[in-house]
Amino acid sequence: MCRNITTLRGLEPHATDDEIEAAARQYVRKVTGVQQLSDATREPFERAVAQIAHITAHLLDELPERRRPPATVPPLRRPEVVERLAARGAD
Repeated sequence: MCRNITTLRGLEPHATDDEIEAAARQYVRKVTGVQQLSDATREPFERAVAQIAHITAHLLDELPERRRPPATVPPLRRPEVVERLAARGAD
């Protein structure tokens, strides 16, 4: 469904809360088509992100370990993304 959501199960170290939230946010963006939040969309969008992140965290905790790690690295673990976010935060 969404190429931008990477596999979080099997990461070492385990997926962080930020990685789980980023995946939930990407999913909600995809299914709703909402890219920019407005006063009308902010509350339901953020509530959906929080609920999906919560469910995802529980799901990852309950599933058995993977035999092999995922083939792709989540964006929040990629050096270029970390640098871009750090630069954005410094502004």
